[in-house]
Amino acid sequence: MAGRINIPLDAITSRFNLSSRFDGVRSQSISNRFANLKPIGEFLNLKQLSKPANFGEIQNRVNYNLGYFASNYAVLFVMLSIYTLLTNLLLTFDIILVIGGMYGIGKLQGADLDVGFFRATTSQLYTALLVIAVPLGIIANPFSAALWLIGASGVAIIGHASFMDKPIESAFSEEAV
Repeated sequence: MAGRINIPLDAITSRFNLSSRFDGVRSQSISNRFANLKPIGEFLNLKQLSKPANFGEIQNRVNYNLGYFASNYAVLFVMLSIYTLLTNLLLTFDIILVIGGMYGIGKLQGADLDVGFFRATTSQLYTALLVIAVPLGIIANPFSAALWLIGASGVAIIGHASFMDKPIESAFSEEAV
């Protein structure tokens, strides 16, 4: 009998306060979400980059910077998503095919498609879309693209948040409390 290894994910993720980190994101509109976008000069300020002394400092910086630069990190994620789609054109074509096919079939409003010599019901059209899109989707390897996107975003965002020191004003405001 093989022993099971239990990894306490909650203990790991609770250190970074990830569960409550995204509560504010759900309640905001897109325009409000990007209203607090920090300038690129502040986001890429090389004078604030420094090596953290220990894990506690990393944790402190990540907690602060994930909130402070949240909109910039969202833009970074969107840019990496666009890059992923531009470098995997088959996946992009498959997504456009499925969206366009669903839209076109929906425009029929349940009526059959009648093209002179050919007649197809909506269920036949959905089946044809499925038969074409699924193999294309498998060949396009969306799981690899998604894992690359998650990894690249994680490294870029957590790396930036770990090495970007907090502004001096925030350090003084924490000591006053």
